[in-house]
Amino acid sequence: MRYADMPTAEVEVLVHAPVERIWSLVTDVDLPARFSNEFQGAQWLDAGPGVGARFQGRNRHAAIGTWETTCVVTQCEVDRVFEWAVGDADNSAARWRFELESSGDGVLLRQWCQIGPGPSGLTPAILAMPDKEERIITRRLAEHRANMQVTVEGIKLIAETPS
Repeated sequence: MRYADMPTAEVEVLVHAPVERIWSLVTDVDLPARFSNEFQGAQWLDAGPGVGARFQGRNRHAAIGTWETTCVVTQCEVDRVFEWAVGDADNSAARWRFELESSGDGVLLRQWCQIGPGPSGLTPAILAMPDKEERIITRRLAEHRANMQVTVEGIKLIAETPS
């Protein structure tokens, strides 16, 4: 696995709630901070959600420290797809997406991410240790997958809890 291949990770969970309720949760850019041990929160810089709207995210990782990113919404199909690019939309450090798909007995909520193609926090480590590129990427994808899993499970819990 190479960075240039733009590796991905994906998780999903079945949610027993109206799609509109789930949509309102996945488009709340600050909500995943309640579940992730890396993502610390976000705020809209423009009126969102909508294609072209930007938000600023805050992150923390033991090996990297803290950092902020500016993200831009690249897909926004109400009740279906909410996607954003980290940094430059045409050469993003990463791309993240929530997808909602009706299922016979609920809504399948999927979260997906792609690393690259633009430079990211992994770039210095890969340049310093090119022989360990696959291991670096595999570990980072595992971290993303774990945080995404707790996020979709947290969204499921909120969506299924009567208000």
